[in-house]
Amino acid sequence: MSLVSLKGLSVQYGGNTVLSDVNLNIEAGEILTIVGPNGSGKSTLLRSIIGALKPSRGSITRAPGLRIGYVPQKLHIDPTLPLTVRRFLSLPTRVSDAQAEAALTQAGADRLATRQMSGLSGGQFQRVLLARALLTNPQLLILDEATQGLDQPGSAAFYQQIATVRAELGCAVLMVSHELHVVMAASDRVICLNGHICCEGEPEHVASAPEYRALFGTGTQGALALYRHEHNHSHDHSHDHGPGCDHDHGPSDANRGVADMDKVS
Repeated sequence: MSLVSLKGLSVQYGGNTVLSDVNLNIEAGEILTIVGPNGSGKSTLLRSIIGALKPSRGSITRAPGLRIGYVPQKLHIDPTLPLTVRRFLSLPTRVSDAQAEAALTQAGADRLATRQMSGLSGGQFQRVLLARALLTNPQLLILDEATQGLDQPGSAAFYQQIATVRAELGCAVLMVSHELHVVMAASDRVICLNGHICCEGEPEHVASAPEYRALFGTGTQGALALYRHEHNHSHDHSHDHGPGCDHDHGPSDANRGVADMDKVS
Protein backbone atom coordinates (compact mmCIF):
# COMPACT_ATOMS: atom_id res chain seq x y z
CA MET A 1 0.00 0.00 0.00
CA SER A 2 1.23 3.50 -0.85
CA LEU A 3 1.97 5.85 2.06
CA VAL A 4 -0.18 8.54 0.45
CA SER A 5 -2.47 8.35 -2.57
CA LEU A 6 -4.00 11.38 -4.28
CA LYS A 7 -6.79 10.89 -6.80
CA GLY A 8 -8.18 13.74 -8.88
CA LEU A 9 -7.04 16.31 -6.30
CA SER A 10 -8.11 19.89 -6.99
CA VAL A 11 -7.68 22.90 -4.68
CA GLN A 12 -9.17 26.37 -5.09
CA TYR A 13 -8.45 29.72 -3.44
CA GLY A 14 -11.17 32.33 -3.75
CA GLY A 15 -12.41 30.98 -7.04
CA ASN A 16 -8.90 30.48 -8.49
CA THR A 17 -7.88 26.90 -9.22
CA VAL A 18 -4.40 26.34 -7.77
CA LEU A 19 -4.25 22.56 -8.28
CA SER A 20 -6.25 20.61 -10.83
CA ASP A 21 -6.76 16.85 -11.16
CA VAL A 22 -3.54 15.75 -9.44
CA ASN A 23 -3.00 11.98 -9.25
CA LEU A 24 -0.02 10.90 -7.18
CA ASN A 25 1.22 7.98 -5.09
CA ILE A 26 4.05 8.29 -2.55
CA GLU A 27 5.82 5.00 -1.94
CA ALA A 28 7.75 3.82 1.10
CA GLY A 29 11.46 4.64 1.06
CA GLU A 30 11.55 6.82 -2.05
CA ILE A 31 12.84 10.39 -2.41
CA LEU A 32 10.29 12.32 -4.45
CA THR A 33 10.99 15.90 -5.51
CA ILE A 34 8.39 18.41 -6.66
CA VAL A 35 9.65 21.15 -8.97
CA GLY A 36 7.78 23.97 -10.64
CA PRO A 37 7.67 27.76 -11.03
CA ASN A 38 6.38 30.17 -8.40
CA GLY A 39 2.61 29.92 -8.06
CA SER A 40 2.50 26.39 -9.44
CA GLY A 41 0.86 24.93 -6.33
CA LYS A 42 3.85 23.19 -4.75
CA SER A 43 3.28 24.40 -1.18
CA THR A 44 -0.46 23.92 -1.62
CA LEU A 45 0.17 20.29 -2.54
CA LEU A 46 2.27 19.70 0.57
CA ARG A 47 -0.24 21.40 2.85
CA SER A 48 -2.99 19.25 1.37
CA ILE A 49 -1.00 16.09 2.04
CA ILE A 50 -0.38 16.96 5.71
CA GLY A 51 -4.07 17.82 6.15
CA ALA A 52 -3.77 21.60 6.53
CA LEU A 53 -5.92 22.19 3.44
CA LYS A 54 -9.05 20.43 2.28
CA PRO A 55 -9.32 19.63 -1.43
CA SER A 56 -12.10 21.17 -3.48
CA ARG A 57 -12.41 17.89 -5.37
CA GLY A 58 -10.78 14.49 -5.28
CA SER A 59 -9.42 12.44 -2.41
CA ILE A 60 -6.32 11.94 -0.26
CA THR A 61 -5.75 8.51 1.27
CA ARG A 62 -3.05 8.04 3.90
CA ALA A 63 -1.77 4.70 5.19
CA PRO A 64 -3.32 3.87 8.59
CA GLY A 65 -1.31 5.42 11.43
CA LEU A 66 1.02 7.20 9.00
CA ARG A 67 3.66 9.26 10.83
CA ILE A 68 4.60 12.45 8.98
CA GLY A 69 7.50 14.78 9.80
CA TYR A 70 7.26 18.28 8.34
CA VAL A 71 10.01 20.87 7.81
CA PRO A 72 8.34 24.18 6.88
CA GLN A 73 9.54 26.78 4.43
CA LYS A 74 9.66 29.39 7.18
CA LEU A 75 9.28 29.52 10.92
CA HIS A 76 9.06 32.75 12.91
CA ILE A 77 10.42 32.88 16.44
CA ASP A 78 10.48 36.03 18.55
CA PRO A 79 14.23 36.86 18.72
CA THR A 80 13.78 38.32 22.22
CA LEU A 81 12.42 35.03 23.54
CA PRO A 82 15.03 33.08 25.56
CA LEU A 83 14.61 29.70 23.95
CA THR A 84 17.25 26.99 23.78
CA VAL A 85 17.24 24.32 21.09
CA ARG A 86 16.47 21.68 23.71
CA ARG A 87 13.46 23.61 25.00
CA PHE A 88 12.28 24.30 21.45
CA LEU A 89 12.16 20.58 20.73
CA SER A 90 9.71 20.16 23.62
CA LEU A 91 7.22 22.61 22.12
CA PRO A 92 4.33 21.94 22.08
CA THR A 93 4.81 18.38 23.40
CA ARG A 94 7.53 17.60 25.90
CA VAL A 95 10.09 15.03 24.79
CA SER A 96 12.72 13.21 26.82
CA ASP A 97 16.39 14.12 26.74
CA ALA A 98 17.09 10.82 25.00
CA GLN A 99 14.53 11.58 22.27
CA ALA A 100 15.90 15.08 21.75
CA GLU A 101 19.49 13.85 21.63
CA ALA A 102 18.65 11.13 19.11
CA ALA A 103 16.78 13.54 16.83
CA LEU A 104 19.56 16.14 16.96
CA THR A 105 22.15 13.48 16.17
CA GLN A 106 20.14 12.21 13.19
CA ALA A 107 19.86 15.80 11.93
CA GLY A 108 23.59 16.45 12.32
CA ALA A 109 22.92 19.01 15.06
CA ASP A 110 24.01 17.11 18.17
CA ARG A 111 26.17 19.98 19.47
CA LEU A 112 23.40 22.57 19.41
CA ALA A 113 21.16 21.46 22.29
CA THR A 114 22.18 24.27 24.65
CA ARG A 115 22.35 27.01 22.03
CA GLN A 116 19.79 29.81 21.83
CA MET A 117 17.50 29.53 18.80
CA SER A 118 18.03 33.23 18.07
CA GLY A 119 21.79 32.70 17.77
CA LEU A 120 21.75 29.91 15.19
CA SER A 121 23.00 30.31 11.64
CA GLY A 122 20.63 29.57 8.77
CA GLY A 123 22.02 26.09 8.27
CA GLN A 124 21.95 25.29 11.99
CA PHE A 125 18.37 26.54 12.25
CA GLN A 126 17.24 24.26 9.42
CA ARG A 127 18.92 21.25 11.01
CA VAL A 128 17.07 21.96 14.25
CA LEU A 129 13.80 22.10 12.30
CA LEU A 130 14.77 18.78 10.75
CA ALA A 131 15.42 17.35 14.22
CA ARG A 132 11.96 18.49 15.32
CA ALA A 133 10.44 16.70 12.33
CA LEU A 134 12.35 13.52 13.20
CA LEU A 135 11.00 13.31 16.76
CA THR A 136 8.03 11.27 15.55
CA ASN A 137 10.27 8.73 13.75
CA PRO A 138 8.40 9.59 10.54
CA GLN A 139 7.53 7.20 7.77
CA LEU A 140 7.21 10.23 5.48
CA LEU A 141 9.44 13.30 5.80
CA ILE A 142 8.12 16.41 4.02
CA LEU A 143 10.32 19.44 3.30
CA ASP A 144 8.98 22.68 1.80
CA GLU A 145 11.98 24.52 0.30
CA ALA A 146 13.88 23.81 3.50
CA THR A 147 17.16 25.26 2.20
CA GLN A 148 15.75 28.63 1.18
CA GLY A 149 18.29 31.29 2.15
CA LEU A 150 21.23 28.90 2.52
CA ASP A 151 24.33 29.20 0.36
CA GLN A 152 25.23 26.42 -2.06
CA PRO A 153 27.60 24.53 0.28
CA GLY A 154 25.02 24.77 3.07
CA SER A 155 22.28 23.45 0.80
CA ALA A 156 24.43 20.58 -0.45
CA ALA A 157 25.31 19.59 3.12
CA PHE A 158 21.66 19.72 4.16
CA TYR A 159 20.54 17.50 1.29
CA GLN A 160 23.32 15.05 2.10
CA GLN A 161 21.95 14.91 5.64
CA ILE A 162 18.48 14.16 4.23
CA ALA A 163 19.94 11.26 2.24
CA THR A 164 21.57 9.97 5.43
CA VAL A 165 18.28 10.24 7.33
CA ARG A 166 16.47 8.31 4.61
CA ALA A 167 19.12 5.58 4.71
CA GLU A 168 18.99 5.30 8.52
CA LEU A 169 15.22 5.49 9.01
CA GLY A 170 14.03 3.98 5.74
CA CYS A 171 11.49 6.79 5.46
CA ALA A 172 10.12 8.29 2.28
CA VAL A 173 11.07 11.90 1.55
CA LEU A 174 8.85 14.38 -0.27
CA MET A 175 10.49 17.72 -0.92
CA VAL A 176 9.95 20.93 -2.84
CA SER A 177 12.91 22.97 -4.03
CA HIS A 178 14.07 25.45 -6.66
CA GLU A 179 17.62 24.04 -6.56
CA LEU A 180 17.08 21.85 -9.57
CA HIS A 181 20.63 20.62 -10.15
CA VAL A 182 21.37 19.16 -6.74
CA VAL A 183 17.86 18.15 -5.71
CA MET A 184 17.00 16.31 -8.91
CA ALA A 185 20.29 14.44 -8.74
CA ALA A 186 19.42 13.27 -5.23
CA SER A 187 15.91 12.09 -6.15
CA ASP A 188 14.48 8.75 -7.14
CA ARG A 189 11.51 10.39 -8.84
CA VAL A 190 10.68 13.93 -9.93
CA ILE A 191 7.32 15.57 -10.56
CA CYS A 192 7.07 18.78 -12.56
CA LEU A 193 4.08 20.75 -11.32
CA ASN A 194 2.36 23.79 -12.80
CA GLY A 195 -1.13 23.64 -11.38
CA HIS A 196 -1.30 20.07 -12.62
CA ILE A 197 1.33 17.38 -13.14
CA CYS A 198 3.10 18.25 -16.39
CA CYS A 199 5.52 15.33 -16.41
CA GLU A 200 6.96 12.82 -13.97
CA GLY A 201 9.49 10.01 -13.78
CA GLU A 202 13.16 9.42 -13.07
CA PRO A 203 15.29 12.61 -13.04
CA GLU A 204 16.98 11.93 -16.38
CA HIS A 205 13.62 11.43 -18.09
CA VAL A 206 12.04 14.54 -16.62
CA ALA A 207 15.09 16.69 -17.43
CA SER A 208 14.68 15.83 -21.12
CA ALA A 209 10.87 16.19 -21.20
CA PRO A 210 9.57 19.04 -23.42
CA GLU A 211 7.27 20.25 -20.62
CA TYR A 212 10.18 20.53 -18.19
CA ARG A 213 12.41 22.30 -20.71
CA ALA A 214 9.63 24.75 -21.52
CA LEU A 215 9.57 25.79 -17.86
CA PHE A 216 13.25 25.64 -16.90
CA GLY A 217 15.25 25.69 -20.14
CA THR A 218 17.81 23.18 -21.40
CA GLY A 219 20.77 24.04 -19.16
CA THR A 220 19.71 21.82 -16.28
CA GLN A 221 20.26 18.57 -18.15
CA GLY A 222 24.05 18.90 -18.28
CA ALA A 223 24.19 19.96 -14.66
CA LEU A 224 22.10 16.95 -13.74
CA ALA A 225 24.73 14.65 -15.24
CA LEU A 226 27.44 16.55 -13.36
CA TYR A 227 25.79 16.17 -9.95
CA ARG A 228 24.19 12.76 -10.45
CA HIS A 229 25.06 10.04 -7.95
CA GLU A 230 24.18 6.38 -7.83
CA HIS A 231 21.75 5.07 -5.20
CA ASN A 232 22.18 1.64 -3.68
CA HIS A 233 18.59 0.80 -4.54
CA SER A 234 16.22 1.33 -7.45
CA HIS A 235 12.59 2.18 -8.09
CA ASP A 236 10.71 1.27 -11.24
CA HIS A 237 8.74 4.36 -12.25
CA SER A 238 7.15 5.13 -15.57
CA HIS A 239 7.57 8.48 -17.27
CA ASP A 240 4.28 10.18 -18.01
CA HIS A 241 3.55 13.44 -19.77
CA GLY A 242 0.56 15.56 -18.90
CA PRO A 243 -0.94 18.49 -20.75
CA GLY A 244 1.34 21.38 -21.73
CA CYS A 245 2.50 23.82 -19.08
CA ASP A 246 2.27 27.12 -20.94
CA HIS A 247 -0.47 28.78 -18.92
CA ASP A 248 -0.89 30.55 -15.61
CA HIS A 249 -2.76 28.92 -12.73
CA GLY A 250 -3.34 31.93 -10.52
CA PRO A 251 -1.53 33.70 -7.69
CA SER A 252 1.44 32.34 -5.82
CA ASP A 253 0.68 30.09 -2.91
CA ALA A 254 4.13 30.20 -1.37
CA ASN A 255 3.18 32.73 1.27
CA ARG A 256 -0.45 31.74 1.90
CA GLY A 257 -0.27 30.94 5.58
CA VAL A 258 2.52 28.37 5.64
CA ALA A 259 4.39 30.35 8.28
CA ASP A 260 1.24 30.85 10.33
CA MET A 261 1.09 27.09 10.99
CA ASP A 262 4.49 27.23 12.68
CA LYS A 263 4.63 30.53 14.57
CA VAL A 264 6.25 30.56 17.99
CA SER A 265 6.13 33.73 20.07
